[in-house]
Amino acid sequence: MDSTTTRPVPRPLRGWLWAVLAGAALALGSCSKQQTLQAIFQKSTPHQAYAHQLAQAGLDRRPAGRAWLAAAAQALRDSLIVPMPFAETGYFRPEVPAAASYRYAVRAGEQVHVSLTLAPGANARVFLDAFEVNTAQTPTPLASADTVVLDFRYRVETDGQHLLRVQPELLAAGRYTLRVAREPSLSTFPVRGRTDAAAASFWGADRDGGARRHEGIDIFAPRGTPAIAATDGFITRTGETPLGGRVVWLADAAHGEHLYYAHLDKQLVSPGQHVRAGDTLGLVGNTGNARTTAPHLHFGIYRSGRGAVDPFPFVQRAATPPAPQAGPDRRGEFVRLRAATALRPAPAATAGRQSVRVSKQLPLLVLGQQGAVLRVQTPAGQVGYVARQEVVAAGSTPLRRLMLPAALELRSQPVAVAPARAALAARMAVAVLGEANGFSLLRGPQGQVGWALI
Repeated sequence: MDSTTTRPVPRPLRGWLWAVLAGAALALGSCSKQQTLQAIFQKSTPHQAYAHQLAQAGLDRRPAGRAWLAAAAQALRDSLIVPMPFAETGYFRPEVPAAASYRYAVRAGEQVHVSLTLAPGANARVFLDAFEVNTAQTPTPLASADTVVLDFRYRVETDGQHLLRVQPELLAAGRYTLRVAREPSLSTFPVRGRTDAAAASFWGADRDGGARRHEGIDIFAPRGTPAIAATDGFITRTGETPLGGRVVWLADAAHGEHLYYAHLDKQLVSPGQHVRAGDTLGLVGNTGNARTTAPHLHFGIYRSGRGAVDPFPFVQRAATPPAPQAGPDRRGEFVRLRAATALRPAPAATAGRQSVRVSKQLPLLVLGQQGAVLRVQTPAGQVGYVARQEVVAAGSTPLRRLMLPAALELRSQPVAVAPARAALAARMAVAVLGEANGFSLLRGPQGQVGWALI
């Protein structure tokens, strides 16, 4: 069972908005220490429960609460495309509620492993929600978690696109590392001492001159190598057929699947027998229509109501995510482009029709890093990727420096109604880090950063 603790009262916050949110923090501030998969086991996910608490506290009618809810909804409509596996270091901005979302391709039978770790000193409750993307429909929840160190796995049932949303609670600040990788859903490879490197003649290959398709994979091994149970289950059938030779059928009742072992030299189990993953079912051979080939196991998976499915994703070795960061850590830093270009919707994608065109003067906030690629956000909120070599640090290479002719307020965004973040006095030296919408992003002598009309 999950345990619940009361979170510490947040440190003093500045401004009336921060005071209102801090007053509600006690009502919103408990989180489970252990992973929760409430999208599967409970009626509401942790994210939905938190949104309900916002409404109960009246924060859904406040600008920050509305922005948080809008960011959550927008993340489901507008996600970045990433390859699997991937790793990213990211940054939460306390002053601007936001949600990051990533879309990735999945195959039936693989298991997705999601892990998020907060950097030391980060004090935030974070919501992770995985969804199945449906055409012209609201994404379907698959799994959720909200822990201090988030780590969960879920099994993919059908080929398609999944989406992961990462959103912190209001006022959260800090850096994090996110990793998403694919793993085999079957706990044991079906031939002892072998891996997917021994597999050949894959799913869909021609058979009998194109008259039929291969409904499985062939795993080559010396004659007599143990063919073992890839999961717990019951033996439903053994026998001998012209195509499969000596065969064994293993039922995985937990997932409504039947595992098929064919071309065995010998069968070592009987119908009705209960087996555990790793138990020997038979010995690799070349019986049936494999008499002219080298000894191998034909391994297939059949799903109730669907027939044969490609077994390779069920047994494919896990791939290690790449290193999440290369070069200096720029999370939370403003950068500018060396030359006008377009943000890319995916780390490795080229600029396309739907990309956002960005000028050299526009400051971009670095939200995350994937290797040598940065995930950045424009002042208008558009998010995309640029190569690290395409940018310069706005702080070390300002557009210009000047002396303020009069006192002014620094705002959180380049709009006149944005909340003020700091005040600068007349005759104060400032650096102009970028420009947008007629506003300038200024840095004061004590490191204050914000937008102003000058």
